[in-house]
Amino acid sequence: MKLQDNNEIDSLREIINKSDNIVFFGGAGVSTESNIPDFRSENGLYGNDTNKLYSPEEMLSHRFFLNHEEEFFKFVREKMIYPDAKPNKAHLALSKLESKGKLKAIITQNIDGLHQKAGSKNVIELHGSLYKNYCVKCKRKYSLEYVLKSKSIVPRCSYCGGTVRPDVVLYEEPLNNESMEKAISFITKADTLIIGGTSLVVYPAAGLIRYFKGGNLILINKTPTKYDNKCHLVIKGSIGDSLDKAIT
Repeated sequence: MKLQDNNEIDSLREIINKSDNIVFFGGAGVSTESNIPDFRSENGLYGNDTNKLYSPEEMLSHRFFLNHEEEFFKFVREKMIYPDAKPNKAHLALSKLESKGKLKAIITQNIDGLHQKAGSKNVIELHGSLYKNYCVKCKRKYSLEYVLKSKSIVPRCSYCGGTVRPDVVLYEEPLNNESMEKAISFITKADTLIIGGTSLVVYPAAGLIRYFKGGNLILINKTPTKYDNKCHLVIKGSIGDSLDKAIT
């Protein structure tokens, strides 16, 4: 792991201190420090022999959900749900920054609810949340606890018997328009946009960066992205350590 240069952290701290309208846009790398695997890194879901017949991307697709319900829910339970995961330094630092009134919104591609567990209030979940579930027939809402306590592999609605699925955006499904519009609104108004833990390759979420018109575009990621040369500050290293040191 690369240790952050003190000058980089000092620069990040100075930008944060001078900013009044900060937005954070985060991906899977924010949660890997809470031991939740991402998709594309060496130790991510794509790097493991999860299933010899289907890739993780296939198993998390709308088509797979419709045609292979049991296998879909087995995969979600075994590989996607981490109810014991705790917020890490990044989640806690962002919650602290929000409480100071500087951070106006967290836009996340993650579905693990860790930002809320850390105390953050204004969290826009572009891909939904595993903590929210609903019946595909009658639309009644259910908690993650209900799903985990289900005696059958495929959780069923207690009212109509329909399948209770996680309220997350599967591959082949569109993002929620309301969430996207909120994200665009916050990014457009921000004077500082901090991007963390994302390779910026998953669209349309990655396209949000083009709406930023402010003065400080910051990228914190362990690996390079195609947007590095467009940023005012790039820190290659731990997002948790970076934010923890910069937000005092």
